[in-house]
Amino acid sequence: MARGKIQIKRIENQTNRQVTYSKRRNGLFKKAHELTVLCDARVSIIMFSSSNKLHEFISPNTTTKEIIDLYQTVSDVDVWSAHYERMQETKRKLLETNRKLRTQIKQRLGECLDELDTQELRSLEEEMENTFKLVRERKFKSLGNQIETTKKKNKSQQDIQKNLIHELELRAEDPHYGLVDNGGDYDSVLGYQIEGSRAYALRYHQNHHHHYPNHALHAPSASDIITFHLLE
Repeated sequence: MARGKIQIKRIENQTNRQVTYSKRRNGLFKKAHELTVLCDARVSIIMFSSSNKLHEFISPNTTTKEIIDLYQTVSDVDVWSAHYERMQETKRKLLETNRKLRTQIKQRLGECLDELDTQELRSLEEEMENTFKLVRERKFKSLGNQIETTKKKNKSQQDIQKNLIHELELRAEDPHYGLVDNGGDYDSVLGYQIEGSRAYALRYHQNHHHHYPNHALHAPSASDIITFHLLE
């Protein structure tokens, strides 16, 4: 049965259109490959789908650029000139912008001021004053934060020192303050000692079992006291 002739027009159904594009693209690339092998031709095909997806075929041992360069040579058409001119224009604008920025930096350093008139100098002065104001505000804010942090640290140190002094006062009022009877085998804190800016804890350490009537507290000798460094 003879195959019916397909009417050439846009396929409205998107799925059918995509399937047809894929099949015919593969068929076209297959024919291009056959031309390359059978006829030793150099073939380049560039295709974009309706979704702007690129599909490309290029004969082996060549590149798309080589094909385009050959096309320019044969047809005497320069396909790169317009693009090159746009690139040169972009380069010129970037160089001009860079030159202006360098000049502005120098002017803010006190250089290249001779080419400025009175109005431009006044504008530059106002801009520099506003900049200095922002820098000063930021500096004062940073200093304020550092001062607050230092105050908090100092207060914490003062609280620690106050607590240590309070412990010493209690120890002075009661010689047995801080001693804990633990059945004869215990480590007991006697109190604290402050020398200059250094604070120490004095701990009574007993390693032997002793029996005292009515659980009387044993008065520690000098050899029983161990000094621990607490704070500097």
